[in-house]
Amino acid sequence: MRCGPLIVWLALVAGAPMAAAQNAGTGNADPAEPQLVAKKHHTARKPVAVQQTGNPEQAKPEASPTAAAAQQKTATAKPAPVKPQPAPPDAGQTQPVTLSPGDRLKVQAALSWSGDFAAAKNEDPLEGAIRNFQKRNKAKVTGVLTAEQRAGLVAAAEDHEHQFGWRVVIDPATGIRIGLPTKLVPNAHDAAHGTQWSSPHGEVQVETFRVKGTSLAALFEAEKKKAGRTVEHAALSDDGFIVSGLQGLKLFTVRAKQRDGEVRGFTLLYDQMMESIVAPAMVAMASAFAPFPERPAPFATLAKKVDYGTGLIVSSEGHILTAQKVVEGCNVIVADGLGNAERIADDESNGLALLRVYGVRKLPALALTGGAASPGDITLLGIPDPKEQNGGKALAEIKAKLADSSAIVLRDSVPMAGFAGAAALDGKNAFIGVMETRSFALASIDASVPPVRLIGTVAISDFLAKHKVPLAATGADPHTAAIRVICVRN
Repeated sequence: MRCGPLIVWLALVAGAPMAAAQNAGTGNADPAEPQLVAKKHHTARKPVAVQQTGNPEQAKPEASPTAAAAQQKTATAKPAPVKPQPAPPDAGQTQPVTLSPGDRLKVQAALSWSGDFAAAKNEDPLEGAIRNFQKRNKAKVTGVLTAEQRAGLVAAAEDHEHQFGWRVVIDPATGIRIGLPTKLVPNAHDAAHGTQWSSPHGEVQVETFRVKGTSLAALFEAEKKKAGRTVEHAALSDDGFIVSGLQGLKLFTVRAKQRDGEVRGFTLLYDQMMESIVAPAMVAMASAFAPFPERPAPFATLAKKVDYGTGLIVSSEGHILTAQKVVEGCNVIVADGLGNAERIADDESNGLALLRVYGVRKLPALALTGGAASPGDITLLGIPDPKEQNGGKALAEIKAKLADSSAIVLRDSVPMAGFAGAAALDGKNAFIGVMETRSFALASIDASVPPVRLIGTVAISDFLAKHKVPLAATGADPHTAAIRVICVRN
């Protein structure tokens, strides 16, 4: 019997859908492998101890008679300097502390890693996770962190970030929130039904999927019967399943949930020799996994070889406005149906980019006549990734709400691939700005920046005026001015 996968599987079964766990880092993940040593493969694998956050009491061995005598003899001696020890979780009284946005993200990430985000119905998920943490560490259970508890969790999150490049992000292709050890899996690629992250030589692979038009039970059976798999553990419930075992010479785990006629999940595949490294991260991934997240998180930075976004034609002479992240690192930029485009300007503070297609005239340009946006219901108008519409390029709408002057809250958890740069329309279908999705590389600079935000017409008009774009007083409807932007990277 393989004990290691059994322990991980039990941890996964115990972990129900988790609350948002996000870690605001200080920049891009280092693509280098973590400074950890993989264990040698043995036929029988020992159970893997899962790293946890907290300071449980350590058991003290009984003193021997000799040691007791020595202690009496030296009782009057001057004591040696004692190194300060970390305070236990309930030390320093239980004075509550207010978390800054940055600390909140790090606390959530640490609680995700330690497995404290168990299902917490009818209460705030973060409060429930804090209660689990306090109970596990035999501290006073209040649901509010003390200063010492907060400091310990933040330090633990920073340690996980340093060792594994731990990030909790939304996969744009599937809408899944997932925790990723980005130092183990720095490379991102398109997958058949989602996104695959992998190590440079494929020792570790994480692949998301979103499948419609099939039943949960049918997909469960299909996952068990995939070629080369030997299933060791499998569990099917009313709304999800877990399958794990061996796939060739690698260990695998598939975790999925169903809602509203679609199944979302992820597959983790890794070499057996990597088990001691991957197992702790795997438990954290199960804790952070939310197939239909109700709360926003930063979007994964993918930088795929071919990427898609939405642009808006803003002049009849071929100027196109889009989100800066759509055209980052592109060797070739194509405005679908018009030809190659040149990137002529950026507005880094607002995340905008200006493109130009030459040799075209009398294009249906959008008129920037809208005023300041007001909180309320809005519609996002963009062109989804071709994978979402079987290679098509039709416009699509996503219903959302403008929470304040910039924060956009999606009504439903939906794939956002292709929507960066989409037009935002108010309740009267008037253009009020451009949508930008934030990745960890950007969000980590300022944790208060919402993952999906609105760049309003004032910022857009100033940007275009600065670069002398001839704007139209009246113009096309956003539905007509929208165009797909394609980025090709080496």
